[in-house]
Amino acid sequence: MCEAFGIVNYEGANVLVKGMQDYRPVAAFSFLGRYRMIDFPISNLSNSGVDRIQVYVKSNPRSLIEHLGTGRHYNINSKRGKLHILTAEDMSNNSVYNSDISAYMFNMQSIEDAPDPYVIITSSNMIFRANYEELLDQHVKSGADISILYKNVDNAKDAYIDCDVLMLNRQKGVLSIDQNLGNYKNRAISCGTYILSKELFISLVKKAANTSSMYWFKDIINEECSELDIRGISLRGFFACVSDFKSYYDANMSLLDFDKAKDMFNSDWPIYTRTNDSAPTQYFNEGSAVLSMVSNGCHIEGTVKNSVIGRGVVIKKGAVVENSVILPGVTIGEDVIVKYAVVDKKVKAVRKKELIGEADRPIYIKRGDRI
Repeated sequence: MCEAFGIVNYEGANVLVKGMQDYRPVAAFSFLGRYRMIDFPISNLSNSGVDRIQVYVKSNPRSLIEHLGTGRHYNINSKRGKLHILTAEDMSNNSVYNSDISAYMFNMQSIEDAPDPYVIITSSNMIFRANYEELLDQHVKSGADISILYKNVDNAKDAYIDCDVLMLNRQKGVLSIDQNLGNYKNRAISCGTYILSKELFISLVKKAANTSSMYWFKDIINEECSELDIRGISLRGFFACVSDFKSYYDANMSLLDFDKAKDMFNSDWPIYTRTNDSAPTQYFNEGSAVLSMVSNGCHIEGTVKNSVIGRGVVIKKGAVVENSVILPGVTIGEDVIVKYAVVDKKVKAVRKKELIGEADRPIYIKRGDRI
């Protein structure tokens, strides 16, 4: 058993997914047709033996709370484990005071009541696979005060803009936490994951609250880099960060690559989600899907290429869907062509025959729209 409780934090102030975020938090975003973003951090914690998990919500909580339910579908130990859904004091979308520190202070009693000596904090807008039991063991053996998970990337000039980056010395000690402005190709992108003792976590949260009413946890960590032993742990394997609309599109599309999907998904490390009972997808006479992820309950009469198709999607005869992400409950009418697009839930695209974006500028069709 992992001697830590988990905290799944909400997205930071530098995360803005235009359009989609108007309806739900990033944690509740549909991903690869059948998952939600929140499924990945919770599955990592559950598979690592973390049975007490706190999920923080700051705005538009309905869809996320419905998806999480009691948490039983995440294989959390029913005797000693529990999934807590904790809200921020200020639930407004754009409040500058709506930081994670504010939420921790508002729910401090729940944090102090946790019996585990360590805490693992992770983010809801990151997609990766990590064994936290092994990472906690590595953290304890290192003698570090705080360990931060990071991913080395070589495309930081074009991707991960505004994401946090770790400035490391040769011994992987964290010198500071900066922001990626696209100036350098190689960067150590923070995975938003911190491992530390509960006692130190509480003291840092209270110190941050006393320092500034607008501080985030990363801000107080940054200030303490010269005082505490803070070390980076390199993440191996697939990694995606959803910080804007394009990165959400790219994260979905990247896992259509078989090798990347094989690296991310492992039968020994399941990604749990809330299941829906529905019939298998039906392919009619001229219906086809190539290099795509198609969820259950769909009706495919048209052509699907290199796309992610959510549950219960209907693609009519003569329709073509290419290089697109189609969320659940969408209807693509006869002879409609959709390329380089993200089509939100319950859209009916019937009259307009062409919905075409570009590879570097996909278009967004808002939730429930009639086109």
